[in-house]
Amino acid sequence: MNKILFSFALLLLANTAQAERIKDIAAIAGVRTNQLVGYGLVTGLDKTGDKTKFTGQSLRSMMGKLGLTLPPDTDPKAKNVALVSIHADLPAFAKPGQKIDVTVSSIGDAKSLRGGSLLMSPLRGADGNVYAVAQGNLVVGGLSAGGQDGSKITVNNPLVGRVPNGATVERIVPSSFDQSADLVFNLNSADFTTAQRMADSINKALGADTAQAVDATSVSVRAPVNPNQRVGFASVIENLELAPDDAPAKVIVNSRTGTVIINSKVRVQPAAVSHGSLTVTISENQQVSQPNPLSGGSTVVTPQSNVSVKEDKNHMFVFNPGVSLDEIVQAVNGVGAGPSDLVAILEALKSAGALRAELIVI
Repeated sequence: MNKILFSFALLLLANTAQAERIKDIAAIAGVRTNQLVGYGLVTGLDKTGDKTKFTGQSLRSMMGKLGLTLPPDTDPKAKNVALVSIHADLPAFAKPGQKIDVTVSSIGDAKSLRGGSLLMSPLRGADGNVYAVAQGNLVVGGLSAGGQDGSKITVNNPLVGRVPNGATVERIVPSSFDQSADLVFNLNSADFTTAQRMADSINKALGADTAQAVDATSVSVRAPVNPNQRVGFASVIENLELAPDDAPAKVIVNSRTGTVIINSKVRVQPAAVSHGSLTVTISENQQVSQPNPLSGGSTVVTPQSNVSVKEDKNHMFVFNPGVSLDEIVQAVNGVGAGPSDLVAILEALKSAGALRAELIVI
């Protein structure tokens, strides 16, 4: 079954590149999301909140802003309050009044955020300005419960939750979309051939010298100055299709899971491979030694070890010049090599200079 699944994954990767839209392989420079972060208080917990001092300090500060002053020697130890961090992604062109989702996670030693409500908390960008304000009821997928004897059960993670549409955008992030003379499209994966094909596709549809490849990632396109025309112009370009070039020959090995991915451009030079495994088995048996009735001895237990060695007799196989992906799979499966054995074979081929691909171990 492992051989079938492994071969099936490789055959899927062996398909030739199909035409794709520019919007699926590239993004307009400056049109991006921005990360927001903040902290706040979650209230309404069922005695599962924090016991740390900084939670009490935050609660005291919040009450002071609302006009309630606590005595200096009072330590508010509210078990139904937890200090949390809040983060969200602000989409490009988000306008004030629009809603975005936020993720809330515990900072202190709270046991669970289930059933809590996030109080109004500002979310700041990397420049320190407030771009959104978050507030609302948490949706927590985790559950934690425990007994008085110390037993405890936890399902998923009860210390992280989300507030759908929990933040309101308060500030616009400046964008360079309508401020430059050209639109620059950045490829998701840098490739000189794909960048040139993108420029050729745009020039073929909109006229010569409309686009030019700047480098392996960027393609610059002359665009209208009028914002209304620029939006339509960007829409036309995004829907143009081209055939991206195949990725360079790579073999990716996940040493933790034994997963091996080989793309369709991998080739092997002439090489002979012989791979076998040596298995050593040691078994321990306990034997009872019973003395003769008149010898005056005692019954003892003596260990007995059996050691056996087995070596699989796998045949040698030969890779011909320029062998293809299918032939690699068939040859490896033919000798019964598993994923871990395949890793050893590929590393040996790379060391011998017969593997025409980049070997990446993650």
